[in-house]
Amino acid sequence: MRPLADWPVADRRRIVGVFTDIDDTLTTEGVVPPATVQALADLRAAGLHVVPITGRPVGWSEPFARAWAVDAIVAENGAVALSADASAPGGLRKRYQQDVKARTANYARMQQVGQRILREVPGAMLSRDHAGRETDIAIDHSEFTHLPQQGIDAVVRLMQSEGMSATVSSIHINGWYGDHDKWHGACWIVRELWSRDLPAEADRWVYVGDSTNDQVMFERFAQSVGVANIRRFEAQLTHQPRYITPSERGAGFNEVAAALLAAR
Repeated sequence: MRPLADWPVADRRRIVGVFTDIDDTLTTEGVVPPATVQALADLRAAGLHVVPITGRPVGWSEPFARAWAVDAIVAENGAVALSADASAPGGLRKRYQQDVKARTANYARMQQVGQRILREVPGAMLSRDHAGRETDIAIDHSEFTHLPQQGIDAVVRLMQSEGMSATVSSIHINGWYGDHDKWHGACWIVRELWSRDLPAEADRWVYVGDSTNDQVMFERFAQSVGVANIRRFEAQLTHQPRYITPSERGAGFNEVAAALLAAR
């Protein structure tokens, strides 16, 4: 990971859009600071597309999709997206990658797996935002409780043994049925909103993240940045971001935004 200051101006000038994680990338101590909300708005005002993409639930994401200057929020690791639409209920349009039949069947299966995890993994707890989830389940490991690494590993193994995809963020272990992930969610929303082919132009987008569940994005985006707190997971990263910010969390994202705006 090279210092953010090494990011060439020519590469920054070519960027047309920003994908970013939310927890511990935009947030600081669980809150998105006003300066970071302003950084999102400044990027949009400069003509850049801005799309947070997160493991958080769609219900949790709704107020932020209304309040932030973003094109969309892709939630639940790529399964569902929210975008502003004055004609939609509540002013938000909700899009899914799975049809209602698949979502209904998968939801029932996931609840059974969640209960098995609670029975079999000592200390495991569902995330407090569980009620807002429609297409995945999440086990808390670092937000409101501490689950040791052996517990995290046990949850991942159990999810996978049940045929689920599983990933670990800075706060949760997420599991779901389907072949979507952050990368496929990003490709999907770019097609949905702008009829564009993200793989063909991925070098013109940047991804900002902080954790092991961002690796699929670090691998795909030549222009990728980790906020400084990614050092916590450095030994676990098979795919690292190209650059790293001087500061952690929201302050680190603000540095990425400033670097992009300076190149406009």
